[in-house]
Amino acid sequence: MKITPHEFENFNRVLTGVVVPRPIAFVSSVSADGVANLAPFSFFNAVAYSPPTVVLGISRQADWKEKDTLSNIEATGEFVVNVVVDEIAAAMNATAAEYPADVDEFHISGLTPAPSDLVRPPRVSESPVNMECRLDQVVQIGDPASGNGLVIGEILLMHVRDDLIDGHRIRHHQLKPVGRLAGSMYCRTHDTYELARPTYCPSASESQP
Repeated sequence: MKITPHEFENFNRVLTGVVVPRPIAFVSSVSADGVANLAPFSFFNAVAYSPPTVVLGISRQADWKEKDTLSNIEATGEFVVNVVVDEIAAAMNATAAEYPADVDEFHISGLTPAPSDLVRPPRVSESPVNMECRLDQVVQIGDPASGNGLVIGEILLMHVRDDLIDGHRIRHHQLKPVGRLAGSMYCRTHDTYELARPTYCPSASESQP
């Protein structure tokens, strides 16, 4: 089958079914009026080391309202990315509904807000990794009124639970992050294997002029 995105009904289901698994950014933000917001996004990744940079793809509009997270980030220039693990997956899912802007999803989820060091939005205390971020820019994708904002943010400070880090390495089997699949499906990332990264070494003859 060959699929032309704009001519295929519900192409989004195909796209999210093949770009898997996706990491989940559990984003805490604060409105200009100080109302906390908490929501998950799976169009998320790390894209640079220096400066340490993450990106989020966020729709501007839900069915009946503006997306609070994008509005808050644009208004304040700050957000926190909290890593989703097995223990908080159900609580994360509880925040995925489109609640009114004056609703604090920390209360909905039962999760605990913890003060951040450098930004206003609180961290999720139950998450083992929190990234305090400052907005670099929002790149508009599609229609300015109803399209998407590509949020580019710099990590200012990362909180990592002590038992999860070994020197410069994360103990992945202890972190147990949750991945996003399609529809209502998620996955655990416990089943891992290694492939050594190859190194190109030109032979002596190749290196001669």
